[in-house]
Amino acid sequence: MKKLMLLAVIFVSVNLSAQNASFGLKGGLNYGATGEFESFSQVAGDFTSSFEDGENKTGFHAGVFAQFEVLGIFIQPELMYTELNTEYSAFDYKLNKIDAPVLLGLNVLGPLNIKAGPSFQYILNNEIEGSDLDIDDVEKDITVGYQLGAGLDLGRLGFDLRYEGSFQDNFASGGDIAADSGFTIDSRPSQWILSLSYTL
Repeated sequence: MKKLMLLAVIFVSVNLSAQNASFGLKGGLNYGATGEFESFSQVAGDFTSSFEDGENKTGFHAGVFAQFEVLGIFIQPELMYTELNTEYSAFDYKLNKIDAPVLLGLNVLGPLNIKAGPSFQYILNNEIEGSDLDIDDVEKDITVGYQLGAGLDLGRLGFDLRYEGSFQDNFASGGDIAADSGFTIDSRPSQWILSLSYTL
């Protein structure tokens, strides 16, 4: 149900007023990391905690997009499958998700354009690799971040470079309640996104 509502928000609002519409495929690489890892424990009444930022790693994305031109500007909704990996000192954190950015863009100089807008994230799977730690599901299935960047359109081919950031944290947690120890990871990433697109 949530997925259907998200798709409705993206597409229905632009269909009626669109003057020109195009559709295509896109994919590429993303380079970034999820948020802070915190581990904590309590031994003999003493509480200790430590924090660690993840190391940026390369992932990938692939999906579809539409572009609707309205009054000289364009609206570009996308539906992307994204895989992101983050390296922490004791393990790797793998995140699979659906991204649905809805970008407002403007052609500024010849084939060059700029675009920005909200990006909805739906977590499909999050897991820890290379460790015995178990992790629970994230707090929120859907969160909202933002994307901004620039693109270059050369006929049917397009090139995009964007930055994605977050408006809110979205924690996944795990640990051993009996041993009074645990951890949290902020699953909302900050990343650079490089894409190649093809308009059908």
